[in-house]
This record gives sequence, structure tokens and C-alpha cells, in this order.
Amino acid sequence: MKKKIVLISLLILPITAYIYFSMVKHNSLYLSVLVKNVDELPAGTSLSGEPVLLENKISIVGFPGSDILKRKESLFNLNQKIANKYEEFDDFQMVMLVPKGSDEQVEKVISDLKVMSDLSKWKFLFADPEQIASFHSSLQTAQPLDADLGSFYVYIIDKKRDLRGRNGEGKKGKGKDMIDGYNTFSASELHNEMTDDVKILLREYRLALKRNEGKGVKRKI
Repeated sequence: MKKKIVLISLLILPITAYIYFSMVKHNSLYLSVLVKNVDELPAGTSLSGEPVLLENKISIVGFPGSDILKRKESLFNLNQKIANKYEEFDDFQMVMLVPKGSDEQVEKVISDLKVMSDLSKWKFLFADPEQIASFHSSLQTAQPLDADLGSFYVYIIDKKRDLRGRNGEGKKGKGKDMIDGYNTFSASELHNEMTDDVKILLREYRLALKRNEGKGVKRKI
């Protein structure tokens, strides 16, 4: 019986993965590299006390700011539309860069979100204002930080610390706009553009993993 279960699993999982990644709505095989080698995260303090790094991780990076409750709805959108969908990927993480002194607000938001889902992929990193501003500058994005060092936009950063997005592809494949950040206040933008783009990046790493396995090299995604 156990052998049958293993055989069925081996047959079903590849098919499921194929269907999952084939649901991407636009046909790009790779997500464009918009900025290479952005800064590593500042050496701040995380809630867990463990270091938080971008290197060798697929990261969604955001800036809730010191007035986190103002962006609570956006964090809820991000959790429902993105974080919950990719929590099974070992190297995937949600990194929120927050000014020091915002601990109580962060814990309040976490407490509220925990009621709905597992937050093990979320990493809240507390840093000095200058460190946050400097890291944000390395993204070279057109979306500025607000006075409280916050933004409604989040960014996709790959394992090499490259900023990923759409270069010359507008929303729904129309127009020539570059998409380097995703508006968390818009549930539809997260559901459509960002969900597709994260799938494309994960598919890219899956294909690279298969090629390496074919050469006898084992890598984790």
C-alpha cells in the first residue's frame, strides 16, 4: 500500500506543478532583471533575533513605515494574495523593513494576521531611518518613501539580490510601462500582476534546478 501511495505521489506532483506554473497569464519565461545587486539588508534587529538576509532567498520586500496601522489593510492584502500562496517554498520570505521603535505596532499587526494564517515566512526587521532610506535608494525605484519611511509598494528580489519586474510590459500585457514595484493597496494588482510575476520567478528557479539535477548537481529552491 505504501508503495502505491509513493508511486501515485510521484505521478501527481509533477502534473500539479505543471498546471500550477502554466496558469501564469503572460507568456514570459523569465522575469526581467531591473536593478542588479541591490544592497543587502541592514544589520537591524528582527523579532526572532535571527539575522535576515536577501542572499540566496526569493524575497518580497516592503516598507510598512513607523505608522504601520495605516498600512494594515495592505499587509492583509499581501498576506492573502501572495504570502499564503507561496509559503511551501523553502527559500521564499516576506521581509518588512520597519523603523526602530515600532515593535508594539508590529506585534499588534502580527497578532491580527495570525488569526487567519501561518506567518512563518514573514520577517520584520527593525533598522535606523538612515539604513532604511539607504537600502530603499539601492532599489532605484520611482516610488518614494513617505515621511514615516513607509510605502504601499513592495518589491521582488531574487537570490542574487537583483530587483525583478517587468521591463517594457504594461499591466495585462498592454503599454510600455515598467513595473518595478507592486501596490499592496490594490488587491487586484497583487492578484494579477504580482501573482503572475512571482510564479514566473519560481518557475525560472525550478527550470534551473532541473538543469542542475540533470548535471548531477543538487540545489535547493
